Amino acid sequence: MFDFLGQLGSFVMTPLYYLTSFVLLTFHRFFGGIFGPSTGLAWVLSIIGLTLVIRAALIPLFVRQIKSSRNMQLLQPKVKELQKKYGHDRERLAQETMKLYKETGTNPFASCMPLILQMPIFLALFRLIDQSAKHPENPKGLMTTQLAEQFGNATFLGAKISDSFTSTDQTSVKILAAVLVVAMTATTFLTQRQLMSKNMPPDAMTGQYAQQQKMLLYVLPVVFAVGGIAFPIGVLFYWTTSNLWTMGQQFYVIRNNPAPGTPAAKAKQERDAAKRAKKGLPDPATPIETEKTVEPPPRPQQRQQPKKQSRSQRKKQAPKARTDTDSRSGPPGDEDDEGDEPEAGRSTA
Repeated sequence: MFDFLGQLGSFVMTPLYYLTSFVLLTFHRFFGGIFGPSTGLAWVLSIIGLTLVIRAALIPLFVRQIKSSRNMQLLQPKVKELQKKYGHDRERLAQETMKLYKETGTNPFASCMPLILQMPIFLALFRLIDQSAKHPENPKGLMTTQLAEQFGNATFLGAKISDSFTSTDQTSVKILAAVLVVAMTATTFLTQRQLMSKNMPPDAMTGQYAQQQKMLLYVLPVVFAVGGIAFPIGVLFYWTTSNLWTMGQQFYVIRNNPAPGTPAAKAKQERDAAKRAKKGLPDPATPIETEKTVEPPPRPQQRQQPKKQSRSQRKKQAPKARTDTDSRSGPPGDEDDEGDEPEAGRSTA
């Protein structure tokens, strides 16, 4: 049984030894030409270069992790509704929850995938360093005996990169290892806390998903702190660099593409509003006032001209017009009498 497991492990790890050693030696060829092939600085920079290559290769997976994590956050109100509806039936609740995740394309285990895929690389690097320090005559991957001896004996800041906190009594080794363990633990904690405090809506801060995140927030740093004292200094450089990469990558994604309804989304809206105000652009949330159209004053009504009438029509209307005038002026006799008196007076005179 143990022989079978050993053969299986060798079958899986051998390609990783070649891959890891190829990337590591490629960087060492460059940095060794600058600082010297046997210097600890050249090997430490080569390990950092290996870390950056691995993390760059995992960027697509990291993007999927961010999307899945965002979907998990946004689905929390629906998950709570399912918990209220099927809380009495655990099996039915699990089925409905997984159905919801499947319909929305959400993988609840995606947040662990970058860490899981890095573990084989971590083990390969660990074995390369350990084998180079203890058995340089039997190197792994593309390592030669000479390179394995240089790798196992390389010293950085007074400590061999193959030593660990527990493997030696040298003060310089313990100090450097302790600093790297603390840095690895702190960056692990801050990365997880950054995700919870900035990119999780209030609804996602409670429930099963929030409990899992809180557990990872405190469990992972403890695991790294306890296990880190047994890691070689070269491996500690790998994990610390990887955590710093994760922090920077996560900060960029949260800042520029935050989940809706989160503190990061509110901060982005404030930054965008400040940029628009600085450029003098209107806020899209404020309705834009359109210019009022000035209506011209109303045109005066034209005076209607009387219709043209024939001579016979005018004669017919003339008696009627005189009749109307007489009715307005009073009895016909009064007007005649007033007109006759002056004539009589002038005649008498």
